[in-house]
Amino acid sequence: MRISRRQFVGLAGAAVASPALPLPAGAQAYPSRPVRIIVGYAAGGGTDIAARVMGHWLSERLGQQFIIENRPGAATNIATETVARSAPDGYTLLLVTAANAINATYYEKLSFDFIQDIAPVGAVMRVPLVMVVNPSFPVKTVAELIAYAKANPRKISYASGGAGGPDHMAAEYFKLSTGTEMLHVPYRGLGPALTDLIGGQVQLIFATMPAAIEYIKADRLRALAVTTETRSEALPEVPIVADVLPGFEASQWYALGAPKSTPADIVATLNKAVLAGLADAKIRTRIAELGGVPMPMTPAELGKFTADETGKWAKAVQFAGAKVN
Repeated sequence: MRISRRQFVGLAGAAVASPALPLPAGAQAYPSRPVRIIVGYAAGGGTDIAARVMGHWLSERLGQQFIIENRPGAATNIATETVARSAPDGYTLLLVTAANAINATYYEKLSFDFIQDIAPVGAVMRVPLVMVVNPSFPVKTVAELIAYAKANPRKISYASGGAGGPDHMAAEYFKLSTGTEMLHVPYRGLGPALTDLIGGQVQLIFATMPAAIEYIKADRLRALAVTTETRSEALPEVPIVADVLPGFEASQWYALGAPKSTPADIVATLNKAVLAGLADAKIRTRIAELGGVPMPMTPAELGKFTADETGKWAKAVQFAGAKVN
């Protein structure tokens, strides 16, 4: 007998709730109540979208609600500290991003150690950043932007979803690479930043693809270039920054983390569910629609990846001379 996906989820939820036999503690009993995924940015941005895509999948897969909780501020440090201080029981997770790797160097004094205090669970996807401007802004290419910025020093305002994030650091790296001067306007998330870009209050954003792609397709924003080494399948007509600045590369990525000492069986349960999601045709299609590429990884592989990213961004932060006490 064939049953619908909705019926399957309902049966799965009923099975989790069934008191028929006591289950041993650990992965077999997990989760027995709703799980929070803490997101360090406001609703509407790429990080929030990525969290909701995976959160919805995990809710269906594991039979409990995975609730997205937005805690913007301090370039994700508020959210990260919340998770680092939470009980290591699998019921509070962190939507980890490249900002976490940047912050390890960008902030000199943190109350937590990202690498030590956040256990890797599973990677979700990697996306390019895309340079977007308001259609009324008088530049259509990266070369034209550089020329305009040099002719009008400090007259261009670029927004970011928060100081120290990959969008901010990518713009700083662009400034250093081109010898241009532009003014940084940080927001509490890419959602409100993009709203002001559309309204003309700022002129440029290095936005994550999930946050900007629908505005680009609707011609509400103009894409100048993407920041990865190759063109994006989601926007194949948009060139790459490296066409003008050889070697330029920056990207955003999303993963799930948990408080250190979270039991290995719980981490394994979550990782297995994430990997199943990344293999699911509908999830892969949704990730592609957002301009992303799935990142199937074991917890150990994710741990190495985040360590490597932390080292890479440390060099970028030092190169930019950017520090927060």
